[in-house]
Formats: sequence, structure tokens, C-alpha cells
Amino acid sequence: MENEKLSVSNILNSPFSFHVSEFSNITPSLISEYVDAYTSDLPPVLQELERETFVKCVNPRMLSGKLQGQFLNLICRMLKPETILEIGTFTGYSALSMAYGMPENSHLYTIEANPEQEVIIRKYIEKSGFSEQITLIIADAKIEISKFENDVFELIFLDADKINYPLYYELLMPKLKKGGVLIADNALWSGAVVSKTSTDKEVVALRTFNDLVQKDSRTQNVLLPFRDGLMCVMKLS
Repeated sequence: MENEKLSVSNILNSPFSFHVSEFSNITPSLISEYVDAYTSDLPPVLQELERETFVKCVNPRMLSGKLQGQFLNLICRMLKPETILEIGTFTGYSALSMAYGMPENSHLYTIEANPEQEVIIRKYIEKSGFSEQITLIIADAKIEISKFENDVFELIFLDADKINYPLYYELLMPKLKKGGVLIADNALWSGAVVSKTSTDKEVVALRTFNDLVQKDSRTQNVLLPFRDGLMCVMKLS
């Protein structure tokens, strides 16, 4: 049978198509609301932390939020990691999201460079009951990472200064166990990484980071177009 020529007309007349005008009122904000409505809620203490972050903190949009928090929570429930490392705590939302999903015998180390965040982080670690399972380190992660032994972490979440993502990757991979997973936030940077000509420092650094991951023969990776892009990397060897 001769192949039917593909055209807009043929697509629109297909029994599997829909009329575009019927859905023209669907906006990204409506889709976000729908996704949020069909995502399980995290504990009330995290909702309280989110509210306080938006009231008291500069750049509150840096907070992971319900969707990403629930994703990290589910990753912990699936992987059941005994050791977790987070680079970039902000106010502690992502750390607590993971803590609520990790086994009781697990321990999470989270490193935050900004000492101004320490009070709110410790407040909610204590309020959530994870004081014995979460160690907060206020320091420069580029220095602190070297203090951990190799092959110790089963899950690493990277959400720190984007300019240093390539360096963080080189520092963190030896610390990740075989079979462990590294998740890096902001790998799409609002889509700016698709620009090959951008001279923006963050864009250049994130493109370099994504290239490092893609070319690393030790790993298997997937870049999820989730929020601002989550690069998920499993260490194979």
C-alpha cells in the first residue's frame, strides 16, 4: 500500500487526533495545578516550612516544593539508601523530603554554605523528629566532600552553586557507591542550556556538567524535564 502523505490535514482528520481549538485554553499553570492535585501531600511540617521560607527567605523559589519533594521521597523509598549526601540544603525542604522516605537506620548528611540558613534548617530538623538521622554541616561543600570516605553514599542530591557543578561531579562520583544514584537539580536552567552560544557562566557550567555525565562510561543517566531539569545518574562501575 502506498504510504499516505503526512500532512497537517491528515493529522487533524485522524481518528486519534483532537481538535486543537478544544484545548486552546489549557495553560502551563493549569497543568501544574492538575499535577499538584494528583500528587500525594508531604507531611504538614514541610508545608509549614514552605510557608516560612516564602515569608522570611530571599529567593524562596529555590525551595524544592511538593512535586520534587515527593519525587525525592519516592526515590528514597525505592532505593532504601542507608547513606545519603545532599549538597545545598537551602532551608531543608529537600533534606526532610528524603528523610521521610528513607529507612529508620539511614543517615543523611546535608551541606549548606550559607550560615544564615542554619537557624531555620535546625528548627525544622528538630520539629520533624530527624535530629538523630540528619547531620547538618555549615561549610564549603568543595572542602567538606573530601572528608568523606570513597564508595560510601548510595544517594547524592546536588543542588548547589551551578558554576561548580562540573567540579562537584568530579568530587562526588568517587564517594558514590556502585549502584548508587546521583540526582542533580537545575540541569536545564529554564531551558537555557540548549543554547550553544551562550556565554552565561551558569549556562556554560551546566552544559559542561551535562556533557561530563553523558560521556562518563561509568554511568547510566537520564535527564528528566522535571521542574528545572533533574539529571539522574546511576554509577555502574
